[in-house]
Amino acid sequence: MIGSILKASRPISWINTAYPFAAAYLMVTHHIDAVFVVGTLFFLIPYNLLMYGINDVFDYESDLANPRKGGIEGDVIRDRERARRIHRGIIVASAVLVVPPMLWLLFQGSVAASVTLALVVFGVVAYSAPRLRFKERPFLDSLTSALHFAGPLIYALVLTGVGLTERDVWPIWAAFVAWGMASHAFGAVQDVRADREGGIGSIATVMGARVTVWFALGMYVLAAGLLLFLPWPGVLAAVLPLAYAASVARFVRVTDQTCEDANRGWKTFLWLNQPVGFLVTLLLIAVYNGWL
Repeated sequence: MIGSILKASRPISWINTAYPFAAAYLMVTHHIDAVFVVGTLFFLIPYNLLMYGINDVFDYESDLANPRKGGIEGDVIRDRERARRIHRGIIVASAVLVVPPMLWLLFQGSVAASVTLALVVFGVVAYSAPRLRFKERPFLDSLTSALHFAGPLIYALVLTGVGLTERDVWPIWAAFVAWGMASHAFGAVQDVRADREGGIGSIATVMGARVTVWFALGMYVLAAGLLLFLPWPGVLAAVLPLAYAASVARFVRVTDQTCEDANRGWKTFLWLNQPVGFLVTLLLIAVYNGWL
């Protein structure tokens, strides 16, 4: 049970949500306190279990029919009886791990910060939960997915009292949203045929594989362009989204019939996050210490 719940939380992706919160909070406050620790741990494990766990629960039938699912891209339990037990465990574990730290965080900072956190968590639930199912609402699916990752950063900024429209702030979160939309859209390309056969809608099933790849490519370039509005040395980050654009550009000729080929690009995306994250860290350290 514990192992299955751990797999459901996608450990490879934990850093993708904890890092934006921790980095933004630390860069603004310049100190580590209880809010930093609780917030970072919240976005590290509970948040990811809620996000990916409920997706596994409510997407179980379609995941069974998707040959891509399994391992780091989503664990699929073939035994239905065992799956029901694990799914109950995921729901319970999500509630137990998410509710206490979230309630504590809601009482930290301003009302705006509390509302922001509530909206971020709502987006995570609404993406997969029955009836809401934002993941099946084309274009809203990509925006919601992007906010899964940009949301922790935006929350940290609001929590620390930073204005989201400030010159050295808005390009960061705006570029992060564009990057997230591009990543979600490209990730949906590989599932075009499987989603259509399963009656699942997505940005890729509506626009088609090739157009969606071009959309993702454009959004990565947009993310790079937005970062050019940052003052020195933040402007150096503008080159980083171009690495993703170069990877996606390999698939601009993909069709609906060959959509599964995009899985190679998605696997590149998963490991590309590591060196890009490393370079972001070096840049933040340099900025923090005034080396540039």
